[in-house]
Amino acid sequence: MDEETSFRVYVDPLARWFVAEAFRITDTTELIKATGEQIVAAGIPLYRLAYFQRTLHPEFSGKGYFWRRGRGIEVGAVPHGYELGAEYRDNPLPKVYAQRKIFRYRLEGTTPEAPVLRQLQTEGATDYVALPLFFSGGHVDALSLVSDRPGGFTAADLDRLYHLHFAFTRMVEIHSLRDTAANLLDAYVGRAAGQRILAGEVKRGEGQSLDAVIWYCDLRGFTRASDDLPRDSVICLLNDYFGAMGAAVTTAGGEILKFMGDGMLAMLPVGDGSDRAKTAAAAVDAALEARRAVTALNAGRSETGQQPLRFGLALHIGEVMFGNIGASQRLDFTVIGPAVNYAARLEKACAATGRSIVLSQPVAELLPAGSTVALGLHDFKDIDQPQPVYGLAA
Repeated sequence: MDEETSFRVYVDPLARWFVAEAFRITDTTELIKATGEQIVAAGIPLYRLAYFQRTLHPEFSGKGYFWRRGRGIEVGAVPHGYELGAEYRDNPLPKVYAQRKIFRYRLEGTTPEAPVLRQLQTEGATDYVALPLFFSGGHVDALSLVSDRPGGFTAADLDRLYHLHFAFTRMVEIHSLRDTAANLLDAYVGRAAGQRILAGEVKRGEGQSLDAVIWYCDLRGFTRASDDLPRDSVICLLNDYFGAMGAAVTTAGGEILKFMGDGMLAMLPVGDGSDRAKTAAAAVDAALEARRAVTALNAGRSETGQQPLRFGLALHIGEVMFGNIGASQRLDFTVIGPAVNYAARLEKACAATGRSIVLSQPVAELLPAGSTVALGLHDFKDIDQPQPVYGLAA
């Protein structure tokens, strides 16, 4: 038997799949699903496979991917602080993370202490193995393998799985690093900007011109509040305010570009072939939703004796440049252009008109007749002629 024939005969088909095929799967959910199916196809009595991914994200500390034979896959996010609860502490995973070693629990004829093991036992599970996944930078994720065959996994089954989990670890490390990068970019620069940065648009001055509704809002009385309130109260106030504004923008398909003290700059791009009037209407609906959200916040603040939040919000539409601006070692992916400057000046008209939401004439002209009211001409900084300002009729 020559060397090539020997290799074809003795290589494990499951190992071949991990090396030659699995790396092509770029979606983590699909990778976990395919891995479970391939293990079963290789003759290993796998009932459940679960991958526990710890990541950096402002809203959750990690994700759990749970594949069950014949039932597909479920994905769930784990909130921050979950690791402090009894449900987590009574789980085998803390031991895996803390001691960084494999744990095996035989479930036949026993009464497991961990709730998750008791639940698996009621599903017919007979064997549970949890093992750490060591990433190259020292980070540790975890994997659990559950069998429902009488007697559980054989020594040969576990030997195959143990050796293959090294290849699995390298693949999920790539997925985890990519997900963490995307999560952090989404959180700090916005989804659209983050996607473009990951796609390679990182050169200073690189960007594109686009048509968009510019959203510029500012919190009234913040300077005095920041002087009078404790630091933690100021942070809570800003988070509540930006939460209301930001949720309205992102729900409408917009992009938060930056927070500037108590101000927020955002945009709702006019998509290719889209109607500018539809984008303007969506921006107005979002502004009204933000106002309703702040009203609800103020009801709660009133009950606790806190001052109500007051804001000014301006909407303008025009062409902007969306891209990288800054120093050679510190860039900001944002928008610039006369339309942005105009929106910032327009917002100052909120105080002069006593309105929380004001519109530029180009936005007002895109809205249905009767939905806006003229608020007169107003002087804007660095603009020679007084500018028309509009408010919402409702």
